[in-house]
Amino acid sequence: MYFGKKVVLREFREEDIKIATSFINDYDIATMLTKQAIIPISKEAEEQSIRNRSKLNDNRIDFAIESIEEEKYIGNCSIVNIDYKNSNCVIGIKIGSKDDWGKGYGTDAINVLLKFIFFELNINKVKLTVYEYNERAINTYIKSGFNVEGRLIKEIYRNGKYYDEILLAIFKENFKQ
Repeated sequence: MYFGKKVVLREFREEDIKIATSFINDYDIATMLTKQAIIPISKEAEEQSIRNRSKLNDNRIDFAIESIEEEKYIGNCSIVNIDYKNSNCVIGIKIGSKDDWGKGYGTDAINVLLKFIFFELNINKVKLTVYEYNERAINTYIKSGFNVEGRLIKEIYRNGKYYDEILLAIFKENFKQ
């Protein structure tokens, strides 16, 4: 487990599955995570996904995010496409409980995750993408030290309009704990 000021990054637990399924089936949350059409996911499918993520894998590491104060599962984060040769990876984060949005949990989780990546995995560059309409996430990433490296213009079609996908990154030397 890895502790921040507000959250702990821990393993997934059986009791997280039902809550995780409700997060991924929330339209507002799902639109922030995928370019694909939003399709409901069964509890069994989410359970299988979590079980697969919980297996040891050299190219992917997943954590559940739990609030320290309430000891409650509130989301998850992932490190994917880990490239040890070139010392970079891609991350993703989801605070799935809307009641917990805007409370600093995402920022704390990102900082704990970056500390793990930079100082445990010895990775030099962390990348991610975010859709331009996800302003809350963009602000959180920039506050955590990420810089915009580029954009894919009109990459996603959502609710009758095209949006850009923004590429952000942070280097180990720019990470401020």
